[in-house]
Amino acid sequence: MKKRLILSLIFIAFITLTYAQSADRTSFIKDSIDVYVNRALTNWRIPGVAVCIVKDNKVVLMKGYGIKELGLPEHVDENTLFMIGSNTKAFTATAMAMLQDAKKLSLDDNVSKYLPGFKLENKAASDEVILRDLLCHRLGFKTFQGDFTFYNSDLSRQQVVERLGHMKAAYPFRTKWGYTNSAFLTAGEIIPRVTGKSWEVYLKENIFAPLGMINTLALTADLPKSFNRTVPHTLIDERLSAIPYGQLDNMAPAMSISSSINDMSKWVLALLNNGKVGDRQVIPEAAILETRKPQDYVGSIRHINGETNYELYGLGWFLQDYSGHRIVMHDGGVSGYVSSVTLVPQDHLGIIILTNTDENSFYEALRWEIMDAYFKQPYRNYSDVYLNAYKTNAAAEQKVYKKLRDSVALNLQPAIPIANYTGKYNNDLYGSMVITGGENNDLEVRFEHHPKMFVHLQPLGGNRFFATFSDPIYGKTVFPFTFQNGRITGVKVKVADFVEADPYEFKKVN
Repeated sequence: MKKRLILSLIFIAFITLTYAQSADRTSFIKDSIDVYVNRALTNWRIPGVAVCIVKDNKVVLMKGYGIKELGLPEHVDENTLFMIGSNTKAFTATAMAMLQDAKKLSLDDNVSKYLPGFKLENKAASDEVILRDLLCHRLGFKTFQGDFTFYNSDLSRQQVVERLGHMKAAYPFRTKWGYTNSAFLTAGEIIPRVTGKSWEVYLKENIFAPLGMINTLALTADLPKSFNRTVPHTLIDERLSAIPYGQLDNMAPAMSISSSINDMSKWVLALLNNGKVGDRQVIPEAAILETRKPQDYVGSIRHINGETNYELYGLGWFLQDYSGHRIVMHDGGVSGYVSSVTLVPQDHLGIIILTNTDENSFYEALRWEIMDAYFKQPYRNYSDVYLNAYKTNAAAEQKVYKKLRDSVALNLQPAIPIANYTGKYNNDLYGSMVITGGENNDLEVRFEHHPKMFVHLQPLGGNRFFATFSDPIYGKTVFPFTFQNGRITGVKVKVADFVEADPYEFKKVN
């Protein structure tokens, strides 16, 4: 995947990097971070960034940089809303742990106790799945498996849970970690069963309001109604452009929250203070500790400073070591946004970084730069190193796209008359799609559960077509059709790795 290649390139670049000797570098936070961030806005082409650092139960830095939307003058401030993507998961896991502390449920209960209709394709696994399994990604699926079907689709939450049972696990149950958004949605659907309140209402009443997170929104449908909000951006044909908000409320417990650095600072301060706000115990300490217990092995991770450590997963949090410090962290990425939340409990340090373009790794670079400043590590200029790796990867992608566009320009003919490609196709998990004819041997694809999206197909010769999704989040790729006895039997549909890595096999129905 793209992120792994970028990380490899970053590490290689650091092998030859020369930097200053270790020193107390906390002055970086006071004296240099504004210059560092503003330079990154230009170099990375990021419209807006919001940064918050808390240390020893105090806010050290809380500041917005840049603008809410490209081409408009409104500046980001500490109350400007960004979508936080998968940083939603820690809220869901904490809510479940709070319910356990209140004796409303046990994280070791079977899922079927609360959702009697819940099932997996593996019946034996269906009978054994417990709530904890949903919150730590160990059902046996590949990372992002099923997300093309679920992400930004018109399926309801109940339909997502039901279709989870149609997904064929790539690995035996509990044998391998695989990041599963639909599992977190399923966990969130248990909250109404034990509280009588929806996931979003429970979070508002038991976490947002008690912490004073007055601007935070649980649902994406509410974000466009907010006055002080950012707009998402991504690259379209190498130009940074504003894009529509993702409609993610069918997957809400996995990814739908929008918040500001001011509100997120209250969340992080409470988590670092054992759940207390002043003298009030808002979140039970036991619930916080429960989310930080290692549940599954993710893999080994090679840090840029040369260390190699294990990466584990708790409940809604990644857990790893860095420079002798235990890090509790998570990233979040949805259409047009990437973000980072980092806790270093032993140092009472918290870092929040929100950005309104999904085409940047600066949110990662700044996280490590801030930690190094507090950990008395040498200055490494992560932003430039990450940027160089990003540009290398982007250039390789553009080279591939150019070859495909050049092939389209040759007007290569399909293997059989274009009319034979049209018709209805079906995938057992997703449902149906319809291909219709266009001009110049082009085709158009429409999907059952993404009614606002289409794909433009241009012939590359033979059985291959260059596919351009109308929603840029899904990317550009190649759709190969399959044949048997001279007749089309199906097509492989591939979307961007950001959504899902493996292709879908659609069979031709008529």
